[in-house]
Amino acid sequence: MSIKKDKYFIGLANTLARNSLGYTGPNPSVGTLIVKNDNVISFGTTGRSGRPHSEVIALNKLSKKNKKNSTIYISLEPCAHFGKTPPCVNEIISSKPKRVVYSINDVDLRTSGKSDKILKSKKIKVKKNLLLNLSKKIYKNYFYTKKNNKPYVYGKLAISKDFFLKDKTKFYITNNKSLETAHLLRSKVNCILTTSKTINDDNPKLNCRISGLENRSPKIAILDKNLKIKKNCFLVKNAKNNNTFLFYNKIIPRKIKFLKSKKIILIHTPLHKGNLDFNFILKQLSMNEISSVLVEGGKKIITSLLNENCFNEFYLFTSSKSLKNRGLCKTPNIKTSLFNKFKNIKFNETFLDKDNLIHYY
Repeated sequence: MSIKKDKYFIGLANTLARNSLGYTGPNPSVGTLIVKNDNVISFGTTGRSGRPHSEVIALNKLSKKNKKNSTIYISLEPCAHFGKTPPCVNEIISSKPKRVVYSINDVDLRTSGKSDKILKSKKIKVKKNLLLNLSKKIYKNYFYTKKNNKPYVYGKLAISKDFFLKDKTKFYITNNKSLETAHLLRSKVNCILTTSKTINDDNPKLNCRISGLENRSPKIAILDKNLKIKKNCFLVKNAKNNNTFLFYNKIIPRKIKFLKSKKIILIHTPLHKGNLDFNFILKQLSMNEISSVLVEGGKKIITSLLNENCFNEFYLFTSSKSLKNRGLCKTPNIKTSLFNKFKNIKFNETFLDKDNLIHYY
């Protein structure tokens, strides 16, 4: 097959992968196409829980006859190791394809560079590294988590036009379009991280409330250095419905016993510069198969994590309205701080009505 056709079909596989980004954690989003006589005869994308893998989904739709002598296009090198499922290369080999084309090598050391050799040893032709720059963008977050053994961290903050975080008279300071976008961000991460102060002040639910995506509500991580979280807050009372983690340092036996009775996972955390050690927290979350975290909190935690360069990306929502005397907790330097911390800035204004969203990355 010509290089032009290979690029066309691998481009479609990459599009499948990109469309499911954020919905397959802890595994990467992978797209697979199976082509025969220049026609797509099957396709698959990684399952919502990271399993089944896209290759298995695509192959299971076909008869043995249709699988044989086909070309399989995959956005990422197929896995070559036993995990919670058998290696995809085994499934591919048993289907007897003529060729396998994939876009980029996996960085997982259990697989990286091994599939090529295994497939070729079975007389299956392999072509790789097509549309490599596109693939690097698709797998930027996944590669980061694998190389660093910690989650990819997003920050989110909403401010008024005159830089206030809170309105004395209303709970929300941005419009419905901004709120819907924020909930969409929640649906694409494994975990929301906040502080006990934010919970005690606002009593948030921190779930995804977009119709059809309610089951994409993320896990919850709470930073509570001195165990000050209120016992009757929503997140404590409903912790059994989520995987809720609480990171603390001060030992208060009765409070610990109560929180454990609510099925909260408590993790004693060392301090760093007087605060809970954020790097330790990220490592613990990674050990619990959390690959992406959205930080939703107030001025103190956002400023602290910005100063420590903890954010990989940041979303700043700005309301079209000024609060003036109704405003609380002003952050006049937030845009300057974000501009100084990130190399790239993208403005998204068209779909938020009169509000503004700036994406820093």
